[in-house]
Amino acid sequence: MKPPIRFTVPIAVSSLLSLACGHAQAATTPKPHHLQPNAPRSVTVSEAQTPPVIRAGLLQSTLILLPAEEKIATVFGGDTVDWMFDAGHVASRFISIKPKLANTTTDIHIVSDHGNEYTLQLQEISNDADVHFDSKVFIVPGDKSAKDRLTDLPVFVPAAELEKAKQEAAAAKAAQTAELKAEASKAETYRSQYPGSLHFDFTWDAKKGKELGLQQIWHDDKFTYLRGQFQETPALYELKDGKGSLINFDYNAGLYTVPKELDNGYLAIGKKRVDFHRGQEKN
Repeated sequence: MKPPIRFTVPIAVSSLLSLACGHAQAATTPKPHHLQPNAPRSVTVSEAQTPPVIRAGLLQSTLILLPAEEKIATVFGGDTVDWMFDAGHVASRFISIKPKLANTTTDIHIVSDHGNEYTLQLQEISNDADVHFDSKVFIVPGDKSAKDRLTDLPVFVPAAELEKAKQEAAAAKAAQTAELKAEASKAETYRSQYPGSLHFDFTWDAKKGKELGLQQIWHDDKFTYLRGQFQETPALYELKDGKGSLINFDYNAGLYTVPKELDNGYLAIGKKRVDFHRGQEKN
């Protein structure tokens, strides 16, 4: 049996082969793109049509804007591993999308607070011959029903607004509770102190008062009160400079309530009259 024949490749030839392979590989490897943003554009979304394609760039952010009348209620993304979706922490019409992996695609479904649904197809374009990606995209509803819903009141409350409303409601309830507690405390204090503010310092002719039905006259720091058992309601006058004038008062079940402090006055029915004056308080 003949010994095997061995072939030895000279070093120079080997180097030339490696260099040639390197050039061939470089020729087939695409050069990285320097992505450029497109001018803002509008896309029409309709349930009966294929979702429009949004061109996204690796490490670039594309801003999607709903109609001005709407806010984002919720977002569903097909691929949440290789794509980022950010609608912010405050309910708004804006959502930012950003691919994390080249040459990937996914879809996104946006539900607005007016009940409209928008579906978009997202495409990362790093290996595309066109280096332009969408920087800002305005969504335009293509269905009449979706357009009509823009003029209606929102049907969904975004989670951020719902949480804010809950916090505001809790704060309002706490404030109302504190206010009611303060009012109750104030009323209790007033009731406990009120008897001390009553003054029985009026004088009148007891005989004439009895004939008319007058029983008591007193005042606090705001009102004057007259109580009696009257067969006929007497007219009430205030005396100033010796002249009587009718004054405003409330009357209920024998109690006159005058919205001021009287010093002098009188009650009269026909020719019957009883004068009263503030003087030294009775003990």
